Amino acid sequence: MLLGLPATLQSLILNLLWSTAPTESNNLPITFQLRHRHAITNTSRVIFSDFKPGASFSDSETRFSVQIRNTQVPRPESFAAFDSARRNGQLNLGWHDWEVPTPDVTKRSTLLQMGSMAFNTYVADTSTASEWYDISDEWGSTPFGWQPEEDGMRGHVFVSTDNSTVVIAIKGTSAGWLVGGGGPTVSKDKKNDNLLFSCCCARVGPTWSPVCDCYDGGYRCDTDCVEEAMKDEGLFYPIGLNLYHNVTYMYPNANIWLTGHSLGGGLAALMGTTFGAPVVAFEAPAERLATQRLHLPRPPSTNHITHVYNTADPIPMGTCTGVTSLCAIGGFALETRCHVGQVILYDTVQKLNWSVDIRNHGIKLVIDKLLRDDAEWKDEYNGEQEEKSPQGSGWLSTLGWGWRRRHREEPDGGDGKVYREVPLARPAIEVEGVDGVCTDCYNWQFGNFKNRTAKSFQCN
Repeated sequence: MLLGLPATLQSLILNLLWSTAPTESNNLPITFQLRHRHAITNTSRVIFSDFKPGASFSDSETRFSVQIRNTQVPRPESFAAFDSARRNGQLNLGWHDWEVPTPDVTKRSTLLQMGSMAFNTYVADTSTASEWYDISDEWGSTPFGWQPEEDGMRGHVFVSTDNSTVVIAIKGTSAGWLVGGGGPTVSKDKKNDNLLFSCCCARVGPTWSPVCDCYDGGYRCDTDCVEEAMKDEGLFYPIGLNLYHNVTYMYPNANIWLTGHSLGGGLAALMGTTFGAPVVAFEAPAERLATQRLHLPRPPSTNHITHVYNTADPIPMGTCTGVTSLCAIGGFALETRCHVGQVILYDTVQKLNWSVDIRNHGIKLVIDKLLRDDAEWKDEYNGEQEEKSPQGSGWLSTLGWGWRRRHREEPDGGDGKVYREVPLARPAIEVEGVDGVCTDCYNWQFGNFKNRTAKSFQCN
């Protein structure tokens, strides 16, 4: 939508969109409805299709109610300032705290609803396939993205009934036997996974065909080469930025949230880091290395990004590695282990005696086994709820609201203890690091090993 505009006008529009003040919140639950599908044309244009109620989904699959709380989110002065800092390698710039309504991730119902939105992105409703449009002058353009033969980035857009909040849900990897049920997006999903979440262009072993030519023998990888490869405009991250701009153009006064599962969760986290938008990501590969390679400036806090995953899933744990792993057998190099933001960790290995298995990566399993009312995961596994003052306000008083819910199961002995609804969210560095340090690709050496021309930095 914005790519065809002159640079000066594009910058002006983006600054106006960025500086739009969020709407006030009264901390009541927000009800969302599926409003649009988003997809990509073969020329990387973002297009939308309006959802017609009752077309293919039931009401429970298109309507969600999410608990909220107000959170301080750091954002730069403008997107132009952020983009300039990124292009100039300036990792620190001026940040301003915005108080915005965010998903209340202390509530099990919130994770269930956001997870359900992420799950539904894997399913297409083709009843409106002839009515795709973009936000330029090409209304009624040819349908792309959800058509059987198309292979671009896909997802749904959920909008609150009062248009105050929008959730962009991004489809994750469709890999057939692995997760997502297969389909035409498998090839591009794999390319994005292998570039964003591998150590060096998915160079796992000598028989692999890497996604870019940055390997320099042994365990050496050319840093400039990888960073240049990630600038490819056909990759999902730059497409996601354009998607975000399109949604802010459609809903200029709305708060924007992001969610997704697997690759979709990783992309949501990258976009949340870029725009200071709240994120709830499920079972996503670790994206911190990608933020560094994309030169994303680092805000003073990234706690508006919440990763939810379980210890029996080797992908977010960073253990689905090596030439004999099931990820590698499927052609995926998901080697990173350090996330951005905070982590809600379900220790299913210790609490539920699950074995580490790639089959524990699916979003449906997370919903059914961990988040539903009748799930295997019990409240007592989350630990005791800390006592809060009854005179609290804002998100503190919102926490108190949840104490009066009916617990799925009382602790043994009826001791009257009140448990958290979900595991405590903690900074990712505390969950995944050792002595405050989390290291990706520890056995690789990164540097400027090749005197390359710009033409050499190409993705395959």
